[in-house]
Amino acid sequence: MDYDLVVLGGGSAGYAAALRGAQLGMTVALIEGDKLGGTCLHRGCIPTKALLHSAEVADTIRESGTFGVLSTFGSIDMAAVHAFKDSVVGRLHKGLQGLVSSRKVDLIGGWGRLVAPDTVEVDGTQYRGANVVLASGSYPRSLPGLEIGGRIITSEQALELDRVPASVIVLGGGVIGVEFASVWKSLGADVTIVEGLPRLVPSEDEALSKGLERAFRKRKIAFHTSTMFAGATQSDKGVVVTTQDGKTLEADLLLVAIGRGPATADLGYAENGIPMDRGFVLTDERLHTGVDNVYAIGDIVPGLQLAHRGFQHGIFVAEQIAGQNPAPIIESGILRVTYCEPQIGSVGLTEAQAREQYGADRVEITEYNLAGNAKSQMLQTAGFIKLVRETDGPIVGVHMLGARVGELIGEGQMMVNWEAYPDDVARLVHAHPTQNDAIGEAALALAGKPLHAHD
Repeated sequence: MDYDLVVLGGGSAGYAAALRGAQLGMTVALIEGDKLGGTCLHRGCIPTKALLHSAEVADTIRESGTFGVLSTFGSIDMAAVHAFKDSVVGRLHKGLQGLVSSRKVDLIGGWGRLVAPDTVEVDGTQYRGANVVLASGSYPRSLPGLEIGGRIITSEQALELDRVPASVIVLGGGVIGVEFASVWKSLGADVTIVEGLPRLVPSEDEALSKGLERAFRKRKIAFHTSTMFAGATQSDKGVVVTTQDGKTLEADLLLVAIGRGPATADLGYAENGIPMDRGFVLTDERLHTGVDNVYAIGDIVPGLQLAHRGFQHGIFVAEQIAGQNPAPIIESGILRVTYCEPQIGSVGLTEAQAREQYGADRVEITEYNLAGNAKSQMLQTAGFIKLVRETDGPIVGVHMLGARVGELIGEGQMMVNWEAYPDDVARLVHAHPTQNDAIGEAALALAGKPLHAHD
């Protein structure tokens, strides 16, 4: 069965490539062994954010008296929480199925394997593509000797828990770890994070890490940084975690949240000459593997493992195959959001990266505290907007901490990718009172004309 494009994997990256390819007139086969939509829709972004929304509602009810609304918090009904989460996922899944069908994409159900550079085999049937796109996604990683099962779980099992655990140890203080820590704390669990590096969310700007740590202390979310995991044992009563510096921690559950690995094992990639490194597929800036007409996209390509990155990869590859010569995707220009409470939004270079790239004395920063933002006061959130620029140059980094800042970072992406100068942003009119106008205030400060910020 011959196609212009065969896509192996129906997650955010794969279905985007398939839809854009079909839109550009290609015949397309999209191969997926599980559910269309992949990890993001079914076991990642969407269900996690639905749980975070339920957690936000719980916090809002507890704190409603602050706003003059008298209410009483009862309890968490996990069956109803899951029903809400599953209804969101179900509607999106149904819509995506309809979209793929309407675009005349052949959706092949089954686990595919690359058997030649132009051929993917599914249950004995071969699908040959003039172009092949590898988009097989990722899986939750664990540590050597740390077996998942029982009270030791990954994010996938965490999304299906039928109860709120009394206490949880979260191994890993990155995005997944702090999001689940935030959910469980809001739902009523005692939470302790164990992170081997010196700070939470260690890939973010250091100011964001310090701000999040302050917020977590206030929320009574415990954490141990610079603390290496040694081992874990479990019984009917709970889990005991030991660390290399001699700490012993006990909890109801252990969540292993140390990141995700590329799902490429036993799929025939290396056997067909696809360049690999520790399971990742290596590509050039145009996402070509160097082998025939084989491309790779999404989480299997080294870099940020984000659904929106994979989605954009998929569009890019389809347009590349169609001869449209799209501009390469710049990794540092991809925005990042961590949906804990408070949220983190960032794009571009951190202050440390900027100083390394331009020189320690060639970087200017400003931090606008959300205490001066009217809408943030109404939301009772603490945080800041931090802008980083090369001296006399454009803004190269935008970093945010506070409630709902994930909805603000889109403007930050435009600032960085369109190489905006502080004056360019300061001249824009930001609606007041919104959290968005904090961006304008930060730009005014960086442009040397702060109004509400202290000199």
